[in-house]
Amino acid sequence: MATRGGRKPKTIAFIAAATEEAQLAQKRLAARYDGATPEAAEAVVALGGDGFMLQTLHAFMNTGRPIYGMNCGSVGFLMNEFQEDGLRERIDAAVTTAVHPLAMRAVDAFGETHTAYAINEVSLLRQSYQAAKLRVSIDGQVRMEELICDGVLVATPAGSTAYNLSAHGPILPIYAPLLAITPISAFRPRTWRGALVPDRVEVRIEALDAAKRPVNAVADNVEFKSVVEVVVAQDNKAESLIMFDPDHSWDERILTEQFKY
Repeated sequence: MATRGGRKPKTIAFIAAATEEAQLAQKRLAARYDGATPEAAEAVVALGGDGFMLQTLHAFMNTGRPIYGMNCGSVGFLMNEFQEDGLRERIDAAVTTAVHPLAMRAVDAFGETHTAYAINEVSLLRQSYQAAKLRVSIDGQVRMEELICDGVLVATPAGSTAYNLSAHGPILPIYAPLLAITPISAFRPRTWRGALVPDRVEVRIEALDAAKRPVNAVADNVEFKSVVEVVVAQDNKAESLIMFDPDHSWDERILTEQFKY
């Protein structure tokens, strides 16, 4: 990830989640600030919660358009505070961060290959009452021969405060060149709490005994059923741009999360 400067955007598009609150805010802001279409805009304001922001970052990946989120939802870790006044000045002063996603390649039980990007995490989850049985390799070397668990996830620094944190994984500083591999309800080895690996490595996870213990793979909000192998690696050629107010930056939020008690 990298922080960027750059020229100040002159045209702004407003997009909103399906909630009534977000839709009404979009209409007011578009009228007040002469909103453009997303295709013509130099910056996009996303109105909603973290889920909508994640969808927007995916939708505008590799377009060069930075996304400035304002919270009209229930969480808002990826969002700035909602204020209608002074929006152009806030966007002009915002800090832009480039986020490089994880590229996931999954092979299912029928031999079909699926691909998807993940900004937060790639997770493998058991599909039935049977615990998953997984093998984990890093850059072609088996590091864990057998992990019996409800699942496992590979999280970016951006995603380390999301599902990864709920699974008791570590919070990563936003610019750390690391990925977190975090088990979900590990049964054997019961004491394994996960690993931190460089973000340049390739992580391969194989589903053992997949017919008896089916596993699904999820890249952010895209899911594939009955996978037998998943390969995950950061794609440094792909990027999404996210904007934060300078007094409430992403790294400040992550520091705050780490010192919560």
